[in-house]
Amino acid sequence: MAYDVIVLGSGPGGYPAAIRASQLGFKVAIIEKESLGGICLNWGCIPTKALIKSANVYDYFKHSTDYGINVTGGQPDFGAVIKRSRGVADKMNKGVAYLMRKNKIDVIMGYGKLTGKGKIEVTANDGKKQTVEAKHIIIATGGRSRELPNLKQDGKKVVGYREAMVLPQQPKSMIVVGSGAIGVEFAYVYNSMGTKVTIVEFMPRVVPVEDEEISKELEKQFKKQGIEIMTNATVESVDISGNGVKAQVKKQDGSTVTLEADIVLSAVGVVANVENIGLEELGIKTEKGRIVVDKYQQTNVPGFFAIGDCTPHQALAHKATREGINAAEYIGYIEKKAPHQPDVMDYSNIPGCTYCTPEIASVGLTEKAAKEAGFEVKVGKFPFSASGKATAAGATEGFVKVIYDAKYGEFLGAHMIGNNVTEMIAEVVVARKLETTAHEILNAVHPHPTMSEAVKEATAVAYGEATDI
Repeated sequence: MAYDVIVLGSGPGGYPAAIRASQLGFKVAIIEKESLGGICLNWGCIPTKALIKSANVYDYFKHSTDYGINVTGGQPDFGAVIKRSRGVADKMNKGVAYLMRKNKIDVIMGYGKLTGKGKIEVTANDGKKQTVEAKHIIIATGGRSRELPNLKQDGKKVVGYREAMVLPQQPKSMIVVGSGAIGVEFAYVYNSMGTKVTIVEFMPRVVPVEDEEISKELEKQFKKQGIEIMTNATVESVDISGNGVKAQVKKQDGSTVTLEADIVLSAVGVVANVENIGLEELGIKTEKGRIVVDKYQQTNVPGFFAIGDCTPHQALAHKATREGINAAEYIGYIEKKAPHQPDVMDYSNIPGCTYCTPEIASVGLTEKAAKEAGFEVKVGKFPFSASGKATAAGATEGFVKVIYDAKYGEFLGAHMIGNNVTEMIAEVVVARKLETTAHEILNAVHPHPTMSEAVKEATAVAYGEATDI
């Protein structure tokens, strides 16, 4: 069957790309090997947030007396928590299916492989094959849990994020290897529900891509919650022959220690799904395991585009969504169905969000990176302990840190840790997009009392105009 546009993969990049292409008047099909919505919706972003919400509720329960409410008894029902998470993912999956029908997009279930110019061979679960064709193909095959040679995942005692979301029973103890977003989110969830958690991180600090002060604060708060943390440490080997797991961990000084736990979660990053989809045969260029694309998501082979985790830059759902829409709009432009080229992605202004407690959100340069780039900076930090809203909510941990160029007031970056900060970072993203300066942030009236006014307050600190600390 022939289409104008075929999207290979239905994750947070793929399905918006298909919808946008359909809105522009193209005949569109989407190919998915497993579940509509991809990893993010079914096994990543959405169900993990459901798990985190259950952990949040239990945390409130445990600290109810802090709010003048006496509650007795009550324990987390691990099976029910998992069931709720899967139900949320299920509902969202059905939502994507509805969107496909609404936008008249053909859904083809099966494993897609590029076989020629404009051609994809799709193998269904029952082994039946069909070939579909389109003038334009958008590759959106996403990524999967990265596996280390000395930390092979057996899906039972050494698991990735997928298995961690559907464990048959709650482990009494867990070793989390890696402290990026996936690692610290699961560490928070399981620790909150009573599992003894130890984080092992290769780098000198947890959440190593974040500003150093953010890392320091998260480590402080995690230790306060009872999570053990080992940085500058590597898991050399694991022994799964007994009832649990014995992990040999090498410390910075060269010594080794044996950690024992019921289960090990490997959370050492994401690798792109670029194998066995026909890239080599067609000569589509890859570099460092990802598909090389131009500013409009075009590969080096005409007619083929790529978006999301299988391409360079951040492995984030919202980045994939924008890339997918951009690819569809550029196809619309060259086919004279869209009036102009899409706005080119600015990868320096992609926000990152981590949903443990306390939450982390950031965008732009860290203080260290700004100085290394040659900027003279003004830095302001506003602690939530000085926030009326945070104090009323009983969530005074953390702070907002802002970084400005001292010469022109350019908003170089913002780094937040605390309650609900993932809902606050968009202000900074929009401000940076509009080239907003520090004084414009100061003169924009922020509502009080809110958590979000901390952005303005931190800016006031940077410029010596603070009135609340």
